[in-house]
Amino acid sequence: MWTLPRTRFAHCNGSSSSDEKEIAVNIGGVRLVLCGDILNRYPDSRLAELVNCSTRSFDVISSLCDDYDPGKREFYFDRDPDSFKCIVEVYYFGEIHMKRGICPICFIKEMEFWKIDLSYLDECCKSNLTEKEEELAEIADKVKLILDDLESDPDVSRNERWQKFVWKLMEKPESSLSARVIAVVSFLFILVSSVVMCLGTIPDLQVEDSEGNRVEHPTLDAIETACIGWFTIEYVLRFASSPNKVRFALSFMNMIDFLAILPFYVVLVLTYLGTAMMELVNVQQAVQALRIMRIARIFKLARHSSGLQTLTYALKRSFKELGLLLMYMGVGIFVFSALGYTMEQSHPETLFRSIPQSFWWAIITMTTVGYGDIYPKTTLGRCNAAISFLCGVIAIALPIHPIINNFVIYYNKQKVLETAAKHELELMELRELELEVRSASRRSDAPGNAWEGALRASRSDSFIPLLSGAHRTEREPVKKRSLT
Repeated sequence: MWTLPRTRFAHCNGSSSSDEKEIAVNIGGVRLVLCGDILNRYPDSRLAELVNCSTRSFDVISSLCDDYDPGKREFYFDRDPDSFKCIVEVYYFGEIHMKRGICPICFIKEMEFWKIDLSYLDECCKSNLTEKEEELAEIADKVKLILDDLESDPDVSRNERWQKFVWKLMEKPESSLSARVIAVVSFLFILVSSVVMCLGTIPDLQVEDSEGNRVEHPTLDAIETACIGWFTIEYVLRFASSPNKVRFALSFMNMIDFLAILPFYVVLVLTYLGTAMMELVNVQQAVQALRIMRIARIFKLARHSSGLQTLTYALKRSFKELGLLLMYMGVGIFVFSALGYTMEQSHPETLFRSIPQSFWWAIITMTTVGYGDIYPKTTLGRCNAAISFLCGVIAIALPIHPIINNFVIYYNKQKVLETAAKHELELMELRELELEVRSASRRSDAPGNAWEGALRASRSDSFIPLLSGAHRTEREPVKKRSLT
C-alpha cells in the first residue's frame, strides 16, 4: 500500500473522531489512507465530498466513485495512480507539480475528475500544458483537412463541389495522382522560367532589334511567354477556387506568385502603348526594374518544397538571435572602423579616407570576405584587423546553434503531427466500428449486453476529444475542453 508520510497529518491521529474522518481510497489498485481534516481544506473537491457524504445512501456514494466496499470502508477509482500521487499533493502543499512522463492533457482530465482547480498547477507545468494544447490543436486542424478531403457533403451545390475539386487539384498534391502531376509540372515550369531568365542575359544569345538595341532571343522570349501563361492560369484557378479570397490575396506566398507574373504584363502594356512612351527614360528604367522583379518567381519553389518551408519557419523563430547578431555586428563595425581610421590616417598612402568609408572595410573583414580593395598598412592597423576578424567569426558562430535547433525541432514536430493525425483517423475508424458493434449488440439479449459492457469498460477515461465531445466517457461529469 502506498501512503503519504504520516508526519503530514499526524495531528489527525489519536482520536476516534479522527479515525471516523479517515477514508481509504483505491486508485487503480494502489491503496491510500487519507485524513478527512486534510481533505476538507478543499471542500469542493471529490475526495472532500466523499468524506462528508460517507453516512449517506449508497447511490450518492456510487455517484462519486466507481465502487465502494462498506465493510472495509474503501472507495475504488479506476483512475491513473501516478497522476493521483501528484494531485493529492495539493492538500498538503497547496500546489501541484506534474511528474515527467505524464501526458499534460490527460493530467488535466484527472484534475477535472478530482475537481481540483487548474490554478493550483505550477507555472512550469502550465507552460508545458499550453504547448501540448497547441500541438493538439494543430493535430485537430490536420485531421479536419484530411476529413474534408475524404468526405463529400451531398447537400452542397454543383458549383461548390467543382470549386472544392479545383482547390484540391491546385493546392493539395497529396490528394490525388492528377494533383501530384500538376504540382510536378508547376515545379518544372518554375525551373525552366528561372533558367530562361538567366540565359537571356548572355550577350551571345541576344539579338539586335530594328533600332540596334540588344534584346532577348525570340525563342527564349517564347518560352518565357509560355511559362507566364502557365503561372497566370495557375494563379487564376487557385484564386477562383479559394474558399477565402481575401486571405488568399493577402498570403505572403500568393503575393510572390502575383509579383512573379506582374512584370510581364506591365512590360507588355507599356510596349503596346507606343514607341513615343517607350522612348521616355523614366519608363525604360521602370521596365528594367520590373524585369528584374522576375527573380521573385524562384521563391515559388517554396510552395513545393517542405524543406524550404521548414527553413523559413526556423528563421522566423530565430529573429531574436538574428537581431542580436546584427546588433553585435553593427557595434563591432562602428568600433573597428573608427579604430582603423584613427590608426591609418597618419600613413601617407592610407586607404582609410574617412570613418564612413572604413565601414566597408569593417564589414568585409568581420564577415570574413576580405576583397582586398582596402586594407591597413600600419602595424597597429593590422592588429586591429586581426581582432575584428576574430570577433566577426565569433559573432557569426553564436546564432548557428539556435537556428539549427529551431529547424530540427520544427521538422521533427511536423513529422510527429502527421503521424498523430493519421493515428487519430485510425482511432476514429475504430470508434465507428465500435458504435456499429454496440448498435448490433443491442438487438440481441444477454450476450450482447455483456459485449457492450466489455466495450464500455475498455474505453479510456482519458480520451481526448480533438474534433468533438461525442465519444466522451459518460461517467465523467466534467466540463468539456474545446481544443479546436
